[in-house]
Amino acid sequence: MHQDVQDLRSFYYRSTLGRAAQVSIRDRLLEIWPEAKGQTVAGFGFAVPLLTPYLSEARRVIALMPAPQGVMHWPAGLPNVSVLAEETRWPIETGRLDKLVLLHGLEGSEHPSDLLAECWRALGPGGRAVFIVPSRGGLWSRSDATPFGYGQPYTPGQLEILLKRHGFTLGTVRSALFLPPTGRRFWLRSQGLMERLGRCLPSMLAGGVVMVEAMKRLPAPGGRIRAERRRQPVGALKGATRPA
Repeated sequence: MHQDVQDLRSFYYRSTLGRAAQVSIRDRLLEIWPEAKGQTVAGFGFAVPLLTPYLSEARRVIALMPAPQGVMHWPAGLPNVSVLAEETRWPIETGRLDKLVLLHGLEGSEHPSDLLAECWRALGPGGRAVFIVPSRGGLWSRSDATPFGYGQPYTPGQLEILLKRHGFTLGTVRSALFLPPTGRRFWLRSQGLMERLGRCLPSMLAGGVVMVEAMKRLPAPGGRIRAERRRQPVGALKGATRPA
């Protein structure tokens, strides 16, 4: 079940721990996608904390927020680009998106297969998506003091299998949020060091979230190709070697 938009906004924009989490995940996303010049970028769930760097250069930015969660105006002080949408029926044309980010979207879905099918539909050929979910082995999924303690957590392998089943080709697999889910000053001051050390660990020793980049894979053309051999040669060039 999706969390309430007011709770998510309060965590990311009004709490010290939420702002630290925002920085950690956004920095990792920018390592995967450093730019989106002239592209159409969308986020589903509560991905607005991660979309801010693309506002100035992308052709269009869309923040899709599921109906059970609710919607808020975003970005603050600028024309609104957030949209309230049904989880599996987005107001986006097929193949329209170049990039898609899911944060607090997949783990709270009651119909993950239908949601992934909608992600695949909205992406254009070769379009890319980053799926960000709570790590089953991380500390953040074990605490209900943050939004990552709700919904279905995943291991990197579980998420990869799910995406392959729905027609995605896997790309980069990364982790973020190596900071413990606590607002104590000692840990918050150590965030930079802990994030740098955590990035040196294998992906199986994930942090608080798993991040998997996937590309839309188009199905191979159907049918069978059969070669036919003509019994009689084509006479189009007859007389070329022996002119009359």
